[in-house]
Amino acid sequence: MEIILYLSAAVASVAFVILVIYLVRTLNSLQGTMKNVSKTLENLEQHIEGVSRETTELLHKTNALADDLHGKSRRLNTVVDAVKDVGESVKKFNQSIQKITASVNSQMEKNEEKVSQIIQWSQVILELKDKWQARKTAKGKSEHGEKKLQKGAGN
Repeated sequence: MEIILYLSAAVASVAFVILVIYLVRTLNSLQGTMKNVSKTLENLEQHIEGVSRETTELLHKTNALADDLHGKSRRLNTVVDAVKDVGESVKKFNQSIQKITASVNSQMEKNEEKVSQIIQWSQVILELKDKWQARKTAKGKSEHGEKKLQKGAGN
């Protein structure tokens, strides 16, 4: 029975050694995995620092751009206000022109008959003038013809 006891102790010892060997292999594998994880985390840390710097720069640029846009927006507002004032001035000018046009049309309608009479009288006057000039020209030609006859008879 002692042999069984020694044999059991030997089997237990061999089993324990095999267990320790597999445990050491597992722990070595786990150590390699942990080293890879550690390297990955270091790389990730470096990338995060780079991204953080770029993000900070981008934030500064965005703030500068926002300030620039705000300034340009204020300047554009003054331009828009000026254009609005010009538009109102043009609108008032158009209204004034329309009032003047309406007034002129109204006066024209009131004086339409008088204008018609003036046109008729001016036509009559022009006809009289043309007739008077025609008579004057005819009288001048007849006097000129008489002078020629007198000159021709005196020779």
